[in-house]
Parts: sequence; C-alpha cells; structure tokens
Amino acid sequence: MHGANLAAALRAKAPELSILGVGGPRMQAAGVELVQSLGHLNVIGIVGPSAVRALARRVLAIRRMLRQDPLDLVVLIDNPGLNFHFARVAKRAGRRVVYYIAPQLWAWRPRRMRWIQRRVDHVVVILTFEAELYRRAGVPCTFVGHPLLDEVAPSYDRDRLRATYGLPREACVIGLLPGSRAGEVRALLPVMLEAVRLLQGQGRSLKAILAVAETVDPDEIKRLCDGAGLDVRLVARDPNGVMAVADLLFIASGTATLQAAIIGTPMVIVYKAPWLTYLLARLLVRVRSIGLPNLVAGRTFIPELIQHHATPARLADQARRILDDASSCEAMRAEMARVRDLLGTPGASSRAAEVVLGQLRRREAGAR
Repeated sequence: MHGANLAAALRAKAPELSILGVGGPRMQAAGVELVQSLGHLNVIGIVGPSAVRALARRVLAIRRMLRQDPLDLVVLIDNPGLNFHFARVAKRAGRRVVYYIAPQLWAWRPRRMRWIQRRVDHVVVILTFEAELYRRAGVPCTFVGHPLLDEVAPSYDRDRLRATYGLPREACVIGLLPGSRAGEVRALLPVMLEAVRLLQGQGRSLKAILAVAETVDPDEIKRLCDGAGLDVRLVARDPNGVMAVADLLFIASGTATLQAAIIGTPMVIVYKAPWLTYLLARLLVRVRSIGLPNLVAGRTFIPELIQHHATPARLADQARRILDDASSCEAMRAEMARVRDLLGTPGASSRAAEVVLGQLRRREAGAR
C-alpha cells in the first residue's frame, strides 16, 4: 500500500522515472515493474525448510538486481528483517539508499542506529517521536506524517454503510480484523469468533462483520466462520468500511490498529505468534505496548491481549467492559483523536516522494 502510494506520487511529480519494485498488485497498478511478488517474501515466525529455500532463492534474485541493474536510488519500505540485508547489499554496490517507514529500532535494537548511519543516506519517518530519536543519533531524517491519513476519509456515513452491508441500523456490531497473513488468521480468528459466541450466549444481540485481507484465502475464513456456527458478514477490499460500521473491533496488532484509531472506533488488540517467535521477541523488544496507537499515545489506553492472554473469555470480558461503559468508550475515542493529531497531516506520500526526488538530485549533482 505504501509503495503504491509513493510510486503514484513519484510518477505525478516525475513521469520520466522508471520504477522497479518488490510488491503486489497495488504497486503494479501504480506503474511499478514488479521483479518479485511481495507475497513470496511475506512470512512471519519460524518456517519450514521448503519455505526457507524458496525465500532464499528470491532474496538472491533481489540481491542480483541491487548489484547489477543500473539503479540510481534504492527505497526500502518497512520490513527491517529483509531490508537491513538489502540496505547492506545496495550500499556495497554504490547505491544511494532511502529508508521509508523507518525501522522501529527504538522498540527492538537501539544500538543498530550506528548500522543505519553507515548504510542509509536518508530516513523518512512517519511517527513524530521517531524523528527526534533519529536526529539525536545523527541520522539524516525527515518526518512526513503518516500515510494512513491519506487512506482514511475524514468521516464515514455509518447508516449508509450498515445499509450497504445489510446490518440493522440499531444493532451492536463487532468488527473482526484477524490480520493479513494466513498464520495470523488461523491463530486469531477462532479466538475472536468464540468471543463473539460467548457474548451472544449472554443474551446480547450482536452482529459480526469481518474484513477479509487481500493476502488471505477467503475460503479458509469462511470455513472457520462456518465451523464456529456464526453468521458473519464477510467484506473484501473495504477494511475502512468495516472499521467505521462497527461499535467495537477485535483487531490483530499491526498497522490496522492505527487505521482504526484514525477512524475512531473502540477496539481490543489481540495477537498470538508461534511460541519460539514470541519468546525471542520477549528477549528483544524494549517497549511495554505493541499496539501502535498505544505507542504513539505514550500510554496503554487500548486493551492488549497478547499470546496466552489472548483467550475468548478475556476478549469477551474486555468487550463487555467497553460496550457497557459509555464513558470508557468516549475516553478511548478522545485519546484516538489525540493520536490522529499526532500523526501529522494528509499528504505523507507526496512529501516522501519529494524526499526521494531530492536524494536523486543529490546523486546527480555528485555524479557531475
């Protein structure tokens, strides 16, 4: 999504650019010549030997591109697990490197700021507090605001959305966003569905609506919903609509939580990882919260149910507490509005494109 928006902004400002990339259909539609599909690199946790071999082949292909193709600039987006490696390869090949959606070194490995200093020419940050951290470390950076502000409408007509999705106007609606990876969906969706069932069993009249990510199999999601014995409205390609139409969200930790905060819908953040991945993360992570709205706010105002705490009973309890307490809902919405203000103003992709073009001009000036 961010790559597609950046590519579109670059083409609007400099139509003559030729852009190669690793991504998906949105980037391709924005005019990026795909050299690898992002789906082939989008993995999480511990994977088997066949997946490792396939991943290694694709990583080697990208390494060859970075070394051999006549590239003027390399833009890395998020995903430090792979992009740290690609930054090293690109820099050794003499490329100029921009990092967009900066690595969250403040959460994982603060000492790796020195690594960034050596291998990245400019960092583009999207969270206000990140800019000061990078500047303090002597890393050239620019704060552009959060690109999600360009993905979310200023307001939504909830009644119209409910009519569109066949939901009663006065119903209590739970929105389910179980993630964009197959592993996340398998781990989290059964927990969410069982929590909905528990709430319904307590005499609540609830409707459930689920945002189906483009990267997951809708048939598998339907099987999980049917297996839980629940009537769930499945919605593809409209996560914002699902967030806006709901009274409460059960949502996987990730970018979607910030998207929901911008829209202003109360939520409970849920996450489970493979146990070895979770234990490694506990050793490395330096922050108390994992939800992006909580990190931006500087305090945990949205409940987080992580790993063994992510049970249907606890999720249902948190839902009851929020749904039954109007003042709690309003306090959460007020804090989400503050988070939205902290994210800057719309136009992040356009401002990021200006940074990229500025780095291109610097390279051309150096070549002359």
